[in-house]
Parts: sequence; C-alpha cells; structure tokens
Amino acid sequence: MEERKDILWRVYLIYFLICLFGVAIISKVFIIQFSEGDKWRAQAERFSSKVFEIEAVRGNIYDVNGSLLATSLPYFEVGMDVNTEAITKEIFNSNVDSLSICLADLFKDKSWKQYRKELVKARRNGDRWIVLQRNVSYTDLQKMKKFPILRRGKNRGGFVYLQTNKRERPFQFLAARTIGKLNENGTGKSYGLEAAFDSILVGTTGERTMQKIAGGVWRPINSDNEIEPKDGSDIVTTIDINVQDVAENSLKNCLRKHGAGHGCLVLMEVKTGEVKAIANLTRNNKDTSEYLENFNYAVGGGTVPGSTFKLPSLVAAMEDYDLSLNEVVDIGEGICYYSNVPVRDSHHPEKSKVTVQEIFEQSSNVGVTKIITRYYSKDPKKFIDRLYKMGLGVPMNISIPGEAKPYLKNVDDKSWSKISLPWISYGYESRITPLQILNFYAAIANDGKMMRPYFVKEVKKRGKTIKEYKPEIINEAVCSKKTVDKARKMMEGVVLNGTAKSLKASNYQIAGKTGTAQIGMVNGKMTYQASFVGYFPAENPKYACIVVISAPSGDAYYGGAVAGPVFKDVADKVYSTSLEIHKEINAVQPKYALKAPQVKQGNKEALETVLNGLHVRMNIQDERAEWVTASNSDSLSVRLSTRTTEEKLKAGIVPDMTGMTAQDALYLLENHGIRVKIIGNGAVTSQSIEAGKAFVKGTQIILQLS
Repeated sequence: MEERKDILWRVYLIYFLICLFGVAIISKVFIIQFSEGDKWRAQAERFSSKVFEIEAVRGNIYDVNGSLLATSLPYFEVGMDVNTEAITKEIFNSNVDSLSICLADLFKDKSWKQYRKELVKARRNGDRWIVLQRNVSYTDLQKMKKFPILRRGKNRGGFVYLQTNKRERPFQFLAARTIGKLNENGTGKSYGLEAAFDSILVGTTGERTMQKIAGGVWRPINSDNEIEPKDGSDIVTTIDINVQDVAENSLKNCLRKHGAGHGCLVLMEVKTGEVKAIANLTRNNKDTSEYLENFNYAVGGGTVPGSTFKLPSLVAAMEDYDLSLNEVVDIGEGICYYSNVPVRDSHHPEKSKVTVQEIFEQSSNVGVTKIITRYYSKDPKKFIDRLYKMGLGVPMNISIPGEAKPYLKNVDDKSWSKISLPWISYGYESRITPLQILNFYAAIANDGKMMRPYFVKEVKKRGKTIKEYKPEIINEAVCSKKTVDKARKMMEGVVLNGTAKSLKASNYQIAGKTGTAQIGMVNGKMTYQASFVGYFPAENPKYACIVVISAPSGDAYYGGAVAGPVFKDVADKVYSTSLEIHKEINAVQPKYALKAPQVKQGNKEALETVLNGLHVRMNIQDERAEWVTASNSDSLSVRLSTRTTEEKLKAGIVPDMTGMTAQDALYLLENHGIRVKIIGNGAVTSQSIEAGKAFVKGTQIILQLS
C-alpha cells in the first residue's frame, strides 16, 4: 500500500511539472504574439528586406568641341516572378513556348528548349524569382517588354528589371589615361579626370527596398524607388579629339618604327594653359608591336630632361649676368673635363670658337657647361635658386592626380659634387616630367608668363553651364622680356640652322629644342631618350608641344630625327585646322613681304624667279654663282650665299646636300656620275656618304628626305 502511494505521488509530481511547463510555453506564445508581436515582426522584416542604394547616372565627359569622351550607358538585370497570382496556369502554358523562343532569338546564349525547361522548373518548384538575363542593353530591354507574358508588366506578368550603369568610352583608347577610371571593384587605382572630378560626375544615389526570397535572391518590393537618384553633372574638357587622334597615331607609328619602349606627347595653348592633346603609350609585353595607355608618363613620369634643359640653364645666365648671344666660347675639340669626368659633344664641332647662339643651335654640351661654370662655379647656389625661381623645382599642382614631384638637386644635397653644376646645366642629375618642361617653354613663348596647365573648361548640368574654369597664372614672369627675346631667337635658330633643320615648315615657322639623353645600360648597350619641345608659329606663338621617346632600339636616337617628326605631324594638323593662326587671304599685301619665307638651297636662277614673284627682297652674295645656299639674313630678306657644291663634285668630293630638294640633288649628283637612291620626300635631311668624302663614278649615295 505504501509503495503504491509513493508511486502515485511521483506520477502526480511529474504530471504537475509537465502541466506547469505547458502553461509556461502557452504563456510565452501569448506574450510573443500579442505583447511583443510588433517587435518581432519588425525584426523579421529587417532580416527579409533591405534598403539598397540606387546608383545615379554618372555625368558625361566631353571634348572641347562637344564630342563624347566618356558616358554611362544603362544596363539591366532582367528577372521574372513566374508564380505571381496573375499568371494563371492557362496563361503560362499557352505562352511559355513563344516566350522561350523570343528569349533564345534575342540573346542566342541558350536554345529555346533550355529556356523553356528553366521556366517550367521554376514554376513547378514555386520559385518567385528567376533571372532571365544580366547586362541587358536598353534597346534589348525595350524588345523584351513586347515578349509574351512579359508584355503584361510587373504585376500581371511578373516582369522585373534592375538598372545598373556601365562606363563606356566611345573613342576607346584615345586619351584613355587622361580620361581615367575609378577603382570601383577594389582593384587597381583611380586616376585621370574620372578620379579628379568624381564629386562632380557622381551625382546623388537613390534608395530602393528589396526583399530576400528563396535562393538568397533579392527582388524589389515596390515598382518605384523610395528615393530617386539624381544624375551627375557633365564636364567639358580642353581636349580636342581630332588633334588627339593625330597625336596618338603619329606617336604610335614612331614607337613602332624605332622599337621604343614608351613615349608621350602633350600639346597645350601657351596663353591659357589648356591641354589640347595628351598621349602616353607603352609597349605591350605580350605583343611588342602593340602599344597601350598604361601610365601617364607626361604627368607622372619624372625623367632626365637632357638637352631640353639647356634653355633654362642659359636663360638663368642671361637673367643673372646678361649673357649675350654673341659671346664667344672656346669648346676646343668638343670635350672637356670636370674632376677628370669627361663631357663630350655628340658631333665634332666645325670650329673651336663658337657663339652662345651657335652653342644652343648645335646643342653643344661642352659649350653650355663652360658658360654655366664660368658664371656660377663660385656660387652654384645662385644658379639653383634661379632655376627654382623660374618654377622648375616645384610641382605645378595640376587638377588630375599623379603629378610627379620634380627633383632638382640642391647644393645642400649630400650627393652634391664638383660635377653636379656642369651636369645639371645640360640636363642630368635632375628628374622633371615632360609636362613641367613643356610648361617652361610655353612660358617663354608667352613672353615669360607661366600658366598652370589645365584639362577642364566647364561643368554643365542638363546642358547649362554651372561652373567655368579660367586660366591660372603660376608665375607672372619667369624672366625679363629682354631674356625672353634672346631665348626665342635661340630656339628659332635651332630649326633654321641647328639640330632641327628637318622641321622647317613652308607655311609657318617652328621654334624649339632637341634633346637626347642617356638613360641607362641594357645588355651592355647604352639606351637613350629622344625629345623635342617647342612652339609654333614662332612669330606669334599659339601652341607649345613636347614629344618624348624612350629607349628607341634602332640606330636613330637623336631628338630631331626621332621625336621631331611626331611634333611636325601634330603641328601640321593644328596649323591646317586653326583658322585664327592663318593670315587673311584678302588682306592688302605690300609690294614686299612683311616676313621672308623659309627657302631651301638650290639653283640661284630658279630661286630668284620664285622670290621675285613673291616680292621677297634678296641679298645675293655672288652674282656668278649657279648654286646657292639660302638663309634669312633678317625678317624681311633672304641671303643667297655661294655654295661650293658643284666645285666639290668636280673635284671628286661628296658635298653637303642637306636642305636641297630632291630634284636639284638628283640633277647635280647624277650629272657627276653618282647613283642616287631617295627615301621619303621634301628636302634632304641626311646622306649615306658623309660630306667631304672622296667618290668615284658609279658610287651610290642614299639621301633621306624630310
């Protein structure tokens, strides 16, 4: 009996505890359902839905003439709710075949049977979302809106699409590095105008609530966005895509011809600083004949300037010591030593005593170092300070990111030595970007006023200008007007009589400086950097341009022969399309020309006929001469000097044919038994047999024309 009571007591206790536990569960259910219901429903809503940002349409980038350089094109992710209540079994079954055929015909990525299989499977499994296609263009989206079932819309046809924007450049690689891109995926870096003006282009993002459904897929809850995105503003650049095209093609052809590693080119207006074209090309490692825009050498590539730095050096001496262009310097045999380290001229000088003008025209390293050490050896800091004062040692703070900081060695530098002053004077122991060098030459062309290079003219919103960017002055005067006049005369002489004679133009005059710099040893062979920087037209400068070619692999590596032709291509294009440069053809002309044209050497009688017809004054040195050399004695007349070409040929000596037309060269040489092979057209720039060498009849000579 006692044992039975004990068992019952235990059963009742367990029963009571179970009931108590049940009451607790039921109580908690009531509390969750009625007391805390709102809280947990909100929590569930947060887990199943989420607010997504809607990307605004990024602003466009235009060239100076309104051509589209970069734009955002809309692309769509298109999906379908195959189990929406409005799509009945009858509607689905009667239209699924035709819908599948339409999808297969449009996208051609699957057969219509595959599309049908996926749609039927999703319908059978109760899926509320199936992705039909990603990256659908706007045109294709409009076609899809007419497809069976989908034409019924979102609510009745389950048709849903989400817009994304993809950045496109209509001109592909033209100015690609300058236009730039954003680091949207966390790989690489942001650069160019896209990065510099991101806050203007980006616009304001919108918001859209999305719901998470089976398979982890997010779909929009409402047909409209909660907050509509606001499109970004457009920017109008200073780039002229027509000139840019010529610049890149000419640069690419030059790099291919000479097998160079990379090169860059910049064209800018001297009076405003507007950059009209900028090209940067690097050899593709996978295809060595192809060149790509992988790095902005013009802005971010600090490099040894070489002989192009001789202009700042001589300008410094003119400014500090009133250096005269007629001052004579003894350059000896074209070699001198500083602390037993030689400085050599690349060409053997015709004479040992030359003027400053001739030193610059022939790019004499020895001459420049002797001038600078003559004036600054006791106070080299004065030389460096003058260069900094002219703006060569500090960044220009341009609008696009990545400008390399210039390196100009100071006397306080630990590496300063006894050879630093002469080496800096002709372009070594320094690192300066091509754009920084160009800006100094542009300042000389602009009567000494240095402008800040810039790339964007204005910001527009829906076609209306909301902000304009004006030219900025960096330095009111890098030097005096007197020094500017001397510097410009030196640069004009380089093209008329010096290392860039091949750049003589018939319609306009170019002024500038060639540069050839040693940049290192590769496989036991010295590599070079060829450059040309200058401006045009020389008498009234409008544009300045620099071309830099790194590591040409052929025998030609001098600036005038390698970089000069690229400069000429761009200058010709700009001159031919810029009406403001040309003189009015209906303007009343005086009897004699206001400025004498550039004249090639040749037959005196023929030259007299042409110059008389143009009413150009002539200064004839020898009336009996048959062949003459032409040069501008001043801006109003042409000097016709005796040329000993025919006398040398009669004596069996090869003459200097440089500057002569192909017609005259053929006539003279072949009449004296020399076989002639001509390459190119224009005037003679080089010859296979050096002037002064003896020849016999039947000898062949190759003439390279400009």
